[in-house]
Amino acid sequence: MNYAFYDSHARALAPLRGQAEWLAALMRGVGFDGSPSLRRMMAGLDLFASVRTTHRRPSFGLERVTMGDRDVAVQEEAVLTTPFGTLLRFRKDDPARQPPLLLVAPMSGHFATLLRQTAETLLPDFDLHVTDWHNGRDVPLSAGGFGFDDFVEHVMKFVRAMGQGVHLLAVCQPSVAVLAAAALMHEDRDPLRPRSVTLMAGPIDTRLNPTRVNRLASSKPMAWFEKNLISTVPFGSRGAGRRVYPGVTQLSAFMSLNIARHIAAHETYFRNLAGGEREAAEAHRRFYDEYFAVMDLPAEFYLETVERVFQTHDLPSGTLRYRGRPVQPRAIRRMGLMTVEGEKDDICGIGQTMAALDLCSSLPTTMRAHHLQTGVGHYGVFAGKRWQNEIYPRVRAMMQGYQ
Repeated sequence: MNYAFYDSHARALAPLRGQAEWLAALMRGVGFDGSPSLRRMMAGLDLFASVRTTHRRPSFGLERVTMGDRDVAVQEEAVLTTPFGTLLRFRKDDPARQPPLLLVAPMSGHFATLLRQTAETLLPDFDLHVTDWHNGRDVPLSAGGFGFDDFVEHVMKFVRAMGQGVHLLAVCQPSVAVLAAAALMHEDRDPLRPRSVTLMAGPIDTRLNPTRVNRLASSKPMAWFEKNLISTVPFGSRGAGRRVYPGVTQLSAFMSLNIARHIAAHETYFRNLAGGEREAAEAHRRFYDEYFAVMDLPAEFYLETVERVFQTHDLPSGTLRYRGRPVQPRAIRRMGLMTVEGEKDDICGIGQTMAALDLCSSLPTTMRAHHLQTGVGHYGVFAGKRWQNEIYPRVRAMMQGYQ
């Protein structure tokens, strides 16, 4: 992708999209939506304004939570901040102490807010913290690089900042780094090592039941990925000059897997707008505002992840190293470990996450658990009704056993 061309094109269209959005809102505000032809015009303006990527992190919007029969206020609090990420706490206006939980979000082209539903489900029961990764496009070159080992280091640093008794829950891509961090902390007998780790739809061993995504990641030499997928942040952004894997490239790859579904969704969005079905249109708008908000990954992290996780399979083959030090999951001897997979996951195949249970061979079998959720794909593992009603109760019960 020519990042400079994409960026200049997006900047040129931004004022036009803003004017289209403003005009549609104005027409709606003065009552022009009574005419079918004018509603179609407004729908076209709205569609033009909304089909665009942004690089701004959306809001979590978790301002209140229901705990029993009480409605409790919630405030976001930055516990620790580095150039590449913030340990974000959702502090409740309630004196009761709850077990600390770190939700480790993927650094894979979207912001941590993509896990809003996951966080919302966890919030009533835990002192919830989230890894709020920063957009590589906004990190100045003076901050240095950020590779796979830096991700592992951030997980350990964030766990220590939270104090004792932390539970870790990793969604998708960070599962390898989270298990590595837990192994290192347990080997060092760190007093702040995690009490439990839950890995959800994560690529622990992608040699098992490889998906289309896995095969693509292993089908090309690393030089191809660097030449074709890595770009330089253009002038005008705080991270100008930084080499990144653009979030818009990742978004395009994901959309191409189900392009017909996305086209149909936008056709339905247009019809809902033109037909005055505002509630359905607003639900679509909220989803795609989140989906089209993209973040760039530091090139080092992306390339090292492709190589170590998807090509050389360092963790399951026993060759993973952290700053030259061997990572040994068998060093984990007392910790709750749970893996969760989706029956219809087309990104992380069945068995890939469960492989973590065999790697942690020193853990008693009573401390290892697995759940295969029927009827869900990748996103259904951590969002939606089956996550809330069938998966989460099992995850919560496991964590409650290690307080």
